[in-house]
Amino acid sequence: AGMPDSAILVARTTNPAWTPLFYSARGLITQFGGPLSHGAVTAREIGIPAVMSVAGCLQKLKNGMRVRLSGDRGHVTLCEE
Repeated sequence: AGMPDSAILVARTTNPAWTPLFYSARGLITQFGGPLSHGAVTAREIGIPAVMSVAGCLQKLKNGMRVRLSGDRGHVTLCEE
């Protein structure tokens, strides 16, 4: 099963087995990790925004929610529906 178009990948953390999903994702949010983590490095290489170490992201973000990522600033903003 693939990801929907324009989906943001949200995960506790990532490892190399996740890499194929990055090519379908429009961005990445992880609960753990930093600028040198697998997720951050791979996102930079692919050219998608990534925000790492977002406390509680797995509890707060649910499928279908709209968010805006600023990888440069490290911000995740919920968009009003």
